Amino acid sequence: MKQFKIVLAMVAAALGLSALIVYLGQRGEATSPQTETTGLPWQIDVLPGGGSRVFGLTLMPAGQPGGSTLGDARQRWGDTMQIAVIAAPGEDGTLEAYVDPAPAGFINGKLVITARMAPEAIRGLRERALKAEFMESTTRKYQLAPADMAQALAAPMAALGFIPSANLDEVAVQQRFGPATEQVRRNAHMVHHLYPVHGLDLVLDTEGKELLQYVAPAEFDARLRGPLKAALAASAASGASRAPAAR
Repeated sequence: MKQFKIVLAMVAAALGLSALIVYLGQRGEATSPQTETTGLPWQIDVLPGGGSRVFGLTLMPAGQPGGSTLGDARQRWGDTMQIAVIAAPGEDGTLEAYVDPAPAGFINGKLVITARMAPEAIRGLRERALKAEFMESTTRKYQLAPADMAQALAAPMAALGFIPSANLDEVAVQQRFGPATEQVRRNAHMVHHLYPVHGLDLVLDTEGKELLQYVAPAEFDARLRGPLKAALAASAASGASRAPAAR
């Protein structure tokens, strides 16, 4: 998903793996049931109607009531949350919120929230934007007009992307998230761990930052697995077309 790639480019240098062991292992085991920490990345509740709850926020499929809004996220993380339209050339763009830092229990990180909004409504936000600035390459960030903020805050969430400050590894993933239903290797250093029942795609990257992508479980194939498989197929086809002909 393009918006997650944008956020990855903004991430600063991470804490070492040893910090994650302290967070995910020793501290988690020392927590008693009476003082159990909530809002952690692996605490995902599957809900009736194809939805889920994570970080205290609810993701529901399109057309289903009960989903959290950007306004709910602002109540959760405060006024430091930035809201803007992110658009590449030739695209309508997406309405996104960015939180940094975004504490999730005792895990710190960065969070990007993708809102659910009709393309024509997003175009209106862009047309009335106070200013636009370049982010990555030709992608632009449009600052919303104050009069449009209420409309933006009322928009329901479609997806969450969380980038933990501490590095993850296979051991930590198995301990906290359990075995993935499917693993898809993107390249030599990046593997997607897919949890369709929980609506989670956990990306382990030995050369970069990890990314946890959450959607309503009912939309997992459409929003995560499908685009991933399509990207892999396109990459394979492109590589085949560039390969020299056998003599």
